[in-house]
Amino acid sequence: MKDAIEQRLVDIELKLVSLEDTVQSLNELVYEQGRQLDELRALCRVLVTRLEASGDAMPASGPADERPPHY
Repeated sequence: MKDAIEQRLVDIELKLVSLEDTVQSLNELVYEQGRQLDELRALCRVLVTRLEASGDAMPASGPADERPPHY
């Protein structure tokens, strides 16, 4: 009986170590993805700023508003 209890305890400890490793790996992954998300947000802000700045320099009527030359 004592051996069975010890074996169960060893199994539980092994599972706990495995779960701790998994949690640590997931934590590192979430941290890296958060860092990448921050970079992408900053890049989007830069792109929006550039787009807004270039929108001021564009003429009011674009090629979609012009008649094709064959008319």
